Amino acid sequence: MCGIFGYTGPDEAAPLLLTGLERLAYRGYDSAGIALQAPSGALAVRKAAGRIGNLAALMEREPAAGTCGVGHTRWATHGAPSDANAHPHTDAAGRVVAVHNGIVENQTELRARLVDAGYAFTSATDTEVIPNLVAWHLDQGASFPEAVRLAARELHGAHAIVCMHEGTPGVLVALRIGHAGGALVGHGAGASLVASDLTALMPFTRSVTFLEPGQMAVVTPNGCAVSTLEGEPVEAAPRTVEAGEQAAAKGGYKHFMLKEIFEQPESATSALRGRLAFDPPGVSLGELPFGPEVLRAVDRAVLLGMGTSLNAALLGARYIEALARIPAGAENAAEFRYRDPVVGPSTLVVAVTQSGETADTLEALALARRAGARTIAITNTANSQATRMAEGTLLMHAGQEVGVASSKTFVTSVETMLLLAGAIGAARGALDEMGIAELMETAARLPALVGEALALNEQAYPHLVARFLHARRFLFLGRGLLEPIAREGALKLKEISYVHAEGMAAAEMKHGPIALVDADTPTVAFVLRDGLHAKMLANLAAVRARGGPVLAIATQGDTEAAEAADEVLWVPPCPPLLAPLVAVVPAQLLAYHLADALGNDVDQPQNLAKSVTVE
Repeated sequence: MCGIFGYTGPDEAAPLLLTGLERLAYRGYDSAGIALQAPSGALAVRKAAGRIGNLAALMEREPAAGTCGVGHTRWATHGAPSDANAHPHTDAAGRVVAVHNGIVENQTELRARLVDAGYAFTSATDTEVIPNLVAWHLDQGASFPEAVRLAARELHGAHAIVCMHEGTPGVLVALRIGHAGGALVGHGAGASLVASDLTALMPFTRSVTFLEPGQMAVVTPNGCAVSTLEGEPVEAAPRTVEAGEQAAAKGGYKHFMLKEIFEQPESATSALRGRLAFDPPGVSLGELPFGPEVLRAVDRAVLLGMGTSLNAALLGARYIEALARIPAGAENAAEFRYRDPVVGPSTLVVAVTQSGETADTLEALALARRAGARTIAITNTANSQATRMAEGTLLMHAGQEVGVASSKTFVTSVETMLLLAGAIGAARGALDEMGIAELMETAARLPALVGEALALNEQAYPHLVARFLHARRFLFLGRGLLEPIAREGALKLKEISYVHAEGMAAAEMKHGPIALVDADTPTVAFVLRDGLHAKMLANLAAVRARGGPVLAIATQGDTEAAEAADEVLWVPPCPPLLAPLVAVVPAQLLAYHLADALGNDVDQPQNLAKSVTVE
């Protein structure tokens, strides 16, 4: 996950920026850079691929000074890790500097427009669009803050951005669109800082202004002025944050799990980094030690997992069948290892394990290797046992997940399997260039859509907690791609609230579980606008006819779903392939708020461990 750190004040900025970037290094990165501004307004940019030490060495060879500046640690999305693609980026004339977390979903359209207007590009990144777009608005007569605001309103997707301008010395403009990481302003004595993460600010200040999605701050050494992206002023008083590393790591959230749920747009962005190609379109899985010829030879896929990873694998199998058109199935790793499964050289076995240390999954993976299958591990932990056992590894890049109940690793594991399915489909010819292009455009929308899902329903959760706090049990229903999400929603509720819940295919309900329906058993139903919408409405009618309360998770504006349910949690309209990853968000938050209201230890639920290393 990319990191941002900025400073404006009386002191030399470079050492402070390097310190701030080091504090952000834990997030993972492949390059780093800083831009410095002298009091005269002159800008100097230094950036280097690789470690922050490479950047520090470059600064020693090519010194630059300034009392205002911004730094960035990058994880590549568009464009390979390189000096040229590292942040900060400038416009063609070097007047505007920008650093950026997120994906500019409409970068192709904006780049073409700017090129036609005479603006040049020197990198393969989507970010370079931003300073050029700001420069275009400056050339139309806008002030620097206004140019940033107008440019931001043209960007599609979720973003955290900080800009500088040679004609506006000592000023940083920071903004946040959606939930693509944080944007915080730290307040010191005659100096101000900007960061994407509270951890980076803690050595310098405990007085912090948190920007909400849709807000922009004009930052000077004496403070900041906050407004909406529509230009309306916002009263945003600084908050005093607790001292200590753990408080900083929580970033102002009550629990790590809640923080990690809200980090999902940024984690979703990280999982895409370096894996999307738009010109020509394609999925780049260069981490794998084999090429498309191996994927082309695969005629069956088996995905292994336990718990949340098994629910993720259920989705991965559906993606592979849909996009690669080969048989695929998900299996409980513990059961797989205790029979004589039929796998061989043309079988692809994918082990899904966020820790990379799950005992049953590792044993099942070893069995698959002995049988001659091709093997891939999908994990969040580099250098774990799974990465050493499998032929190839695809990291989730979710960042550290402290909460025992998985949230962001579920989203990034499924997202990674979506890309793997696309790569297999392309290798086997099941997806043509147009199909791959459509998949790339779809995948790029995920971070923003997850952010929208997080922003909805804020007022609904207290009401739902009051209504359902003492429910005896819950049923979760879904169909198609949403059936694994029903299972995951039920699992999350069980894990942290200690209330029994059962997730299942909606059609299965009539074959026994409907006997459980009563006034004390809420049914949570995933009723998104898709090809099974009418059938889900019929399932809801069957529940309500038996006196069971229904909570629908439905697409915004779906009046039929609202009428068929007692309560509704909304999600934004989204492509069918992304529906599971968008719909899981309200299910996670429902489980969290119920567990918190019950007074449970949300981060460390009873009897559970983050990594199950025994059978």
